[in-house]
Amino acid sequence: MNTLLNINTDYVETISTPLVFQSQPKKKVNYKIPLNKPYLPNFSKYTKYLANMYDNVWLTNNGPLLKELTVRMEEYLGVKNLLLNSSGTMALQIAYKTLNLTGNVVTTPYSFIATSNSLDWLGLKLNFADVDGQSFNLCPKNAQQAINKKTSAIVPVHVYGNPCDVNALEKIAKQHKLKLVYDAAHAFNVKVAGQSIMSFGDASILSFHATKVFHCIEGGAVVFKHKDDFEKASHMINFGINTSTGNIDNSGINGKMSEAHAAMGLVMLDDLDKILKRRLEHYCLYKTLLGDKVIYPNWHPDATQNAAYFPIIFESEKQCSRVFQHLEKNGIQSRRYFSPSLNEIEHLSRPSRTACPASQSLARRTLCLPLFVELSFKDINRVCAAVNAAMVLW
Repeated sequence: MNTLLNINTDYVETISTPLVFQSQPKKKVNYKIPLNKPYLPNFSKYTKYLANMYDNVWLTNNGPLLKELTVRMEEYLGVKNLLLNSSGTMALQIAYKTLNLTGNVVTTPYSFIATSNSLDWLGLKLNFADVDGQSFNLCPKNAQQAINKKTSAIVPVHVYGNPCDVNALEKIAKQHKLKLVYDAAHAFNVKVAGQSIMSFGDASILSFHATKVFHCIEGGAVVFKHKDDFEKASHMINFGINTSTGNIDNSGINGKMSEAHAAMGLVMLDDLDKILKRRLEHYCLYKTLLGDKVIYPNWHPDATQNAAYFPIIFESEKQCSRVFQHLEKNGIQSRRYFSPSLNEIEHLSRPSRTACPASQSLARRTLCLPLFVELSFKDINRVCAAVNAAMVLW
């Protein structure tokens, strides 16, 4: 059963008893509390899926495990035309190529580098439009102002899993006859008004990197609005070869997901409701302990929450740096996520740099705190105590 996780920022109920997860071999790390730790499901369950791969002697090229994962993933997310591939970055590039993007693309400067690098890699010029300072997402008004005669698409990001203003962006894309591709790498299982966030736009992509809420160790997916685009892309990730006819229909690349990665995805799906429940408990405990001492992104009012990240914002860069350093001193890893603002990176801002003051300010004042399944409630208390102590010291 797919669990909808609606966040209540005033959550003060007693946190449930911690779940018992399979212990993993301890390794020497630099931090007492790391920023992230990939979830590893039960090893014997994983090897049962791998045993099927061995029995079939089918390691890649659209094998039975990948087909099973595709069916189950579409059912879980409530979408169609889902194409699994080798990474979230590959998913972006496949979406761009499938939709024939040219010229320039309007996108956000507040994201992980893959969003912009995937465009730059394909020779598409980036038109950065500033974000909304409350949601951290691409501002529709700024996006519209960045459109020109050579613009072929808008590429927004659901930052931290917080959905963009999808209705406003869709209206702008239709008005200017542009493609709309969402980077939903953070937004696995998020819904807006009961509808999967993956169902918006001409295409939406997911990342299944090891640190994500749901992972395949490495992997990604594209969900296409139109069946024809899905069919074209399915050939494109297999060197452009049409598996039905054997003809080479278009320019392609090797972007396939292997059976071993699909096996990890299948066993992750078995645990996913448990994973989401635990992450949401962590998220709510953070909110309860930190209260109004820090600032949070404004969450979409009609959206669910998958607790992919826990970002906090400070009044100034100096205050943010002070807290970061205090956490480091106490063996707690945090991250300036995302910093720098992408419009400040030289190879992405050629020939002239576009000012994006909201994004640049947020990039200097935001920290992401540790959040992963095996994080204990005791550790969350330690993190929050360290943040509060640094704030007092400041």
